Amino acid sequence: MKRCTITAGVVASYLGVHTDTIYDLVREGTIPHMRGKKILFLKDAVDSWIDAQVL
Repeated sequence: MKRCTITAGVVASYLGVHTDTIYDLVREGTIPHMRGKKILFLKDAVDSWIDAQVL
């Protein structure tokens, strides 16, 4: 079974930014995420979010 969710650390590595940047984006509500015991991200949602960003 393929893992659907990834952690903030993995997202940070994937995007090439510091984890603090990811947590800032979460606080701003900018990046799609899910809250539970941990903040998790769907990789497909992160990819769609990246594609939607204006350069």
